[in-house]
Amino acid sequence: MNIEITEAAARRIQEQLAKRGHGLGLRVGVRTSGCSGYAYALDYADEVGDNDVSFEAHGSTIVVDRKHLELLDGLRLDFRRDGLNQMYHFDNPNVVDHCGCGESFAVAS
Repeated sequence: MNIEITEAAARRIQEQLAKRGHGLGLRVGVRTSGCSGYAYALDYADEVGDNDVSFEAHGSTIVVDRKHLELLDGLRLDFRRDGLNQMYHFDNPNVVDHCGCGESFAVAS
């Protein structure tokens, strides 16, 4: 199982943690949502629990609950700025379709 963190995403995670004043890293997961089935869920990670796996790169950490690993394995997390827009971008090899609004995604069953 692997999750890749780009340098841009690592910098953004570090910026957000510095602004917050504490934290270990970024927690990445999925939740049931939208018309396609799943949406990404982001939160701060203050610890790595017994059911978690952590991934580190470029001085930043991503924490994932083991129950989400199957949907996130191979994920490449990036952070992109395009004009006034800035957001995390998820390149997930498990995704087979996106909904029209871009909020949710589907995976092969």
